[in-house]
Amino acid sequence: MSDSELWRVALTVPQTHVAPFADAVGDFAAALSTFEIEEGERGAWLIEATTHGEPDRARLIARVAVLAEALGLPEPELTVEPLPRLDWLTRSYQSFPPIRAGRCFIYGSHYEGEVPPGAVGLLVDAATAFGSGEHATTKGCLLAIDRLRRRIGLGRALDMGCGSGILALAIAKLWRRRVLAVDIDEESVRVARLNARRNQVPGLVRARAGNGYQVADVGRMGPYDLIAANILARPLARMAPDLRRHLAPGGHAVLSGLLIRQENRVLHAHRAQGLHLAARLRIGDWSTLVLRRRG
Repeated sequence: MSDSELWRVALTVPQTHVAPFADAVGDFAAALSTFEIEEGERGAWLIEATTHGEPDRARLIARVAVLAEALGLPEPELTVEPLPRLDWLTRSYQSFPPIRAGRCFIYGSHYEGEVPPGAVGLLVDAATAFGSGEHATTKGCLLAIDRLRRRIGLGRALDMGCGSGILALAIAKLWRRRVLAVDIDEESVRVARLNARRNQVPGLVRARAGNGYQVADVGRMGPYDLIAANILARPLARMAPDLRRHLAPGGHAVLSGLLIRQENRVLHAHRAQGLHLAARLRIGDWSTLVLRRRG
């Protein structure tokens, strides 16, 4: 057997003795995990270890047996088995099939098909920045942006908390307008710039790193006819005054990253700034709000 092959070591023990048995097999392991499978103080827990190459089975069995005898427990059954080889790259790609959100067609670099006629293709791989289209909040934002495209013209746009830049890409391609993409995370900005080049819109998407609306370019390039922010409910509510200040009269904001039960909190913060609800999309437990500033 090759040392590069992975093996699984597993045993089930009472909850009160998880720690010593985990230590006993953990010395052999590259990774170790424990799971509750029966509730209660005496409930059973599964201990699983992963090793590179076949472990020393005799030493493992002896160590577990000695520990069980010292603790006054029946010797637990020990499983030692090779894990099947997996093509993890193919498995990862299969986890991200193309996604359709309105006219937006999101696909990874592994996709060998064609962008459907009439669709706007967005090439975005799952990476170190959030936003590859599969999450309900991203999909909700894309659907909302696509619907707005049919109704409003656009001069300037802002993607606040851009992650991979997927919303900025969608806006740039749907309207063929410049979009400022901002994120506090430097890695997200790097990925957003890369995605802009891969989607052939580097001249339309300008990505900047910094602390939200305090980024100098946000003030210089505004006000905005459209602001998209797929963040979280708490920062969305906190940033409502900044959003209102940078949103042009008559402009729209697409907000997500919030659960349905958090809608009122976000709505209240923005209504206090003179914005009103124009549309709402719900996917599963998640909500996307479209707000408008009176013009």
